[in-house]
Amino acid sequence: MKRSLGKGLDALFPVETKEEEVIRIPLSDIRPNPYQPRKTFDDDTIRELAESIKQQGVIQPIIVRKVLRGFEIVAGERRFRASQLCGNDVIPAVVRELSDAQVMEMALIENLQREDLNAIETAQAYEALINKFKLTQEELSLKVGKSRSHIANFVRLLSLPETIKDNVSRGTLSMGHARAIVGVKEEKLQLELAQQCIDGQWSVRELEDEITNLSTRKTVQKKKETTKKRDPFIESVETTLREKFQTGVKIKQAKHKGKIELEYYNKQDLERILELLQR
Repeated sequence: MKRSLGKGLDALFPVETKEEEVIRIPLSDIRPNPYQPRKTFDDDTIRELAESIKQQGVIQPIIVRKVLRGFEIVAGERRFRASQLCGNDVIPAVVRELSDAQVMEMALIENLQREDLNAIETAQAYEALINKFKLTQEELSLKVGKSRSHIANFVRLLSLPETIKDNVSRGTLSMGHARAIVGVKEEKLQLELAQQCIDGQWSVRELEDEITNLSTRKTVQKKKETTKKRDPFIESVETTLREKFQTGVKIKQAKHKGKIELEYYNKQDLERILELLQR
């Protein structure tokens, strides 16, 4: 049965039925989550959250797990950072016993629920879960409540050149742009298209139209290149015959044989050509 992100983290990681104890832990005893999929935190939103904490305190406890030296954040790193910015010494927290796999999944799902991750961070988090815990894309899709094709589309983005991935992370290119570009095989062309998108502020539709046009032009060019160059002697003979018979002439040449085609446009034209041939 497919799990739903809409049910919240507790639906994915059930806890004991008794109410969990909230304790106050010194910030100095807490370290960030090494499996945090989000690589960048917006300074402005952290400052806004810090102002809110100054006025209201930390309303929702963070989730941590006990490690060898202190505690490790499972969910709530923004609240942790904002509390540090406020100059607080402690933060309310709930301690859970969780495996590495659960911590990775929980951190990913928390960010997906809040739509905090950019497309590349999401792709990297999916790939990390797949590689570390030997999951198939189908198994991962069940864990995070997304379709297998959704997982595959994100993971494909990691094959893009670093420059393009950086632009997606910064928001200069959207997920839609990245999905269109990843379908282009040549890296040089991928980079050119990405730069054109940025310079021209193309929409995804404009990018897709350009890729279609490029594909069409490439097909036409390929046909031209594969067309065999005709024998200059044959072309010269065609010209001579066209002038003599005053009609279209085509010589079709094979390896050791061929044929000559003469065009006529009505019965009188045919009789004229036959008379010339008889001469």
